[in-house]
Amino acid sequence: MPLKYTFLFCFIFIGTIAFCQVSEVNPPDFIKTIAFKGNTAESQLPVLRLGEYLVLEFDALNGNEDDYYYKIQHYNYDWTPSVLVKSEYMDGFDNQRIRNYENSFNTYQIYSHYKLTIPNPQTKQLKISGNYMIQIFNNSDELVFSRKFMIYENTANVGVSLKRSRSIEFIESKQRVDIVITSNNLQLNNPKENVNVVIVQNNNLNTAISNLKPQYTIGNQLIYKYDHETSFWGGNEYLYFENKDVRAANTGIQYVDLKDLYHNYLFTNFSRAKRPYTYNPDINGNYLINNIDADNPSIEADYVWMHFSLLPDPSFKNKDIYVYGNYNNYALDESNKMIYDEQDNVYKNEMLLKQGFYNYKYVAVNNDNTLDEGAISGNFYQTENNYKVIVYYRDLGARYDKIIGLGEGSSINISN
Repeated sequence: MPLKYTFLFCFIFIGTIAFCQVSEVNPPDFIKTIAFKGNTAESQLPVLRLGEYLVLEFDALNGNEDDYYYKIQHYNYDWTPSVLVKSEYMDGFDNQRIRNYENSFNTYQIYSHYKLTIPNPQTKQLKISGNYMIQIFNNSDELVFSRKFMIYENTANVGVSLKRSRSIEFIESKQRVDIVITSNNLQLNNPKENVNVVIVQNNNLNTAISNLKPQYTIGNQLIYKYDHETSFWGGNEYLYFENKDVRAANTGIQYVDLKDLYHNYLFTNFSRAKRPYTYNPDINGNYLINNIDADNPSIEADYVWMHFSLLPDPSFKNKDIYVYGNYNNYALDESNKMIYDEQDNVYKNEMLLKQGFYNYKYVAVNNDNTLDEGAISGNFYQTENNYKVIVYYRDLGARYDKIIGLGEGSSINISN
């Protein structure tokens, strides 16, 4: 099996395997536009209430009309495999073929659009809350890609408020998340051991803060008011473009060219790290598939070669530059790496994307492989960011971690 399909990171201690933590597997080049949807038109981080439906969509650009199958696994709060068997968390069966697919219509790029909805006649219900992963396999039972999702019960209220950093050093660049969990009728036993909290900024699991323990317990409330442990870099508003009309230069697009497919050339971007903050409404890294004069963008939106360009800056020295967003699950790989063009003195990348409205940003990876999201965009406390707070609880004697509550907040009204 190829190395890129290996998705368990095992931490081995003397004599035993302590745990294996699962990671998402990114798809091959011919699988594009993987989107989770619930009750929204745009893709989202799927944190769904128990009983709500889940929709997974993706395109296969090889034109083979291949069959794909899905499997669903349950995990603990730290993404190690839970001890539950499938019948304990699922009513029905998985390892079923995705039956709903359509071929593209009136597009230069041919593709097949696959759509999976859960519940369905085979997988009737996911019965419990917690962490899940859906894995997509091909006819040869090879893993093509996988995605995480979460299901929560609404048994605890999660209050979320956004504050500026208390540290003078970071007061202009960081945002701090204060949390109050009210357990209502649920008795939380030994919360410092049995309650775990994860904070997700802009639906990006790669930068989430986890393993948070309550500072104080007052009655039936758990209170988290840390100075540093719950602080995120503020970042900057995302850049964006729109190409719902593939033949014309829309928002953010400098000019259009038609070869084998349409090519859209974006205006050249520049480093914003040392420039003043400017409010620029965005959708926090997300994207929305759309095209004009079409009834069904899922199969009528075409694929376009998008050309990104970025002016060099001395601060980029000895760093790798990437362009990313929710459209590629915030992955960092060769497909979205910016390559320096000495002749034009600019960083360039071209990427095949489906028509629509996209948010994107440039990020840097240092020599030690650490991600610096603010190296090019800058970090500002005023930036409007979305935060989700996910609360896990394992009761005494329980065999899995429930998600007992979900809180959400925005820094648009951040306070001191």
